[in-house]
Amino acid sequence: MYIELPKGVPTKLFHCTIQASHVEVGIRGNPPYLNHDLMHPVKTDSSFWTIEDAEMHITLQKREKGKTWSSPIQGQGILDPYAADQEQKRLMLQRFQEENPGFDFSQAQFSGTCPDPRTFMGGIRSE
Repeated sequence: MYIELPKGVPTKLFHCTIQASHVEVGIRGNPPYLNHDLMHPVKTDSSFWTIEDAEMHITLQKREKGKTWSSPIQGQGILDPYAADQEQKRLMLQRFQEENPGFDFSQAQFSGTCPDPRTFMGGIRSE
């Protein structure tokens, strides 16, 4: 997620709290100005935030690998069908690459509907 930060506030005053199913962003000493539940749970030990060029970048690591999110935050927009299909294809190719590290899938393409990477051919192997 990318959040444009208010101008005139030193970057060291911003804070972000990432919980398994909730995220908060604010300025220290004030109530958070972003305080939302996440669409799906995340791995808190692998999720992080940084500030670059007056913009906060929040990287959320999905707890359920291979699941396409329509939005990171509950009740906030959804992916259009084309973008959702492209994300599903990207996740499937990522799965193939992880399961077959000796092969190059960078030029692979799917024709038609992409299967769900979580269930296709036995699903994703747990780590």
